[in-house]
Amino acid sequence: MSAVRLAARPGLAVSAVTCGQHHTGWSPPEAGSDYRVVLVRRGRFRRRVHGRVADLDPTVGFLALPGDEEHFAHPAGGDVCTAISLRPPVWSVLTGDADPTGRPVYIDARVDLAHRRLLRAASTGDVDFAVVEHLVTLLAGTVLPGTPLDRAQDRAARDRAARDRAARDRLLVDRAREAIRADDPAAGGLLPLAALLDVSPFRLSRAFSRHLGVSLTRYRNRVRVERALDRLEAGAADLAALAADLGFADQAHLCRTMRDQLGHPPSAVRRLLDT
Repeated sequence: MSAVRLAARPGLAVSAVTCGQHHTGWSPPEAGSDYRVVLVRRGRFRRRVHGRVADLDPTVGFLALPGDEEHFAHPAGGDVCTAISLRPPVWSVLTGDADPTGRPVYIDARVDLAHRRLLRAASTGDVDFAVVEHLVTLLAGTVLPGTPLDRAQDRAARDRAARDRAARDRLLVDRAREAIRADDPAAGGLLPLAALLDVSPFRLSRAFSRHLGVSLTRYRNRVRVERALDRLEAGAADLAALAADLGFADQAHLCRTMRDQLGHPPSAVRRLLDT
C-alpha cells in the first residue's frame, strides 16, 4: 500500500491511497486517532469494524471514527481511494461537532462530482480556499446530508424563511467581502475567515453561492486577479514575486487562475494592457 499526500494543513490531510494487495482474508487490526472519510476511486474491497462488514466501491465509501478497530480484505485485487483525515478539533469546526457512528456512506452522483472537484482543487495548490471549500461541500453530502424542509410547512412560512435566510446571507457575504478586500489576516483561508465571522465554513461557503452566484474561492480569486491586473498595468514583470505577493501557491497557480478568470495568461494580459 502506498499513500501520496495531495493537500495538507494542520489537522487536515487529503491523500491518494493505492493498494495493490489481493487477499481474501482479513488484515490485522488497524486503528487511528483521526476522523477519516474514504472514497473509492477505482476497484473495490471489504471493511470490517465492530463486527459489521461492508463492501466498498465507487458508490459506497466509509466514515471512520477515532479509535475504530478496522480490518480490510481485498479479494477482488487492488484499489485506489481518496482518504480525508481530520483531527478532532478540525472535525468539530467543519461539522459542528457532529458525532455520527462509523458507517458505510452511499456516494451519489453529486458526491462523486464533489469528490472529483476536490481532487482537481488539490492539484492547484490552493489548499486554504479551493480545497477546503470543496471539502465542506463533500462532507455536507456524506457526513452531514441536508434536511429538507418539512413538507407540512405552508408556502407562506417557506417564503418567510427564504427571505430571512437571504437577508442573513447578504450581511454575512458583505462582511466576508470586506475582510477579503481589506486583506484581513483571517481572510487567508476559509477556516480562519469563518472563525472571524463566527459561522461554520459550510454556512459561509453556501451563503456566497446563494447570494452572489459564485463560490467563495472564485470571488477571492476575482479580487486577486483585479490586483494582479493593477500590478501588471503598472509594469510588474516578475510573475513569481507577483504570485507570492498576492498569496498564490506559485507562479503556475497565478497563471492558471488568470487564464480561468480572463481567458489569457499574464503574458498575454500584459500585451493587451500595453496596446
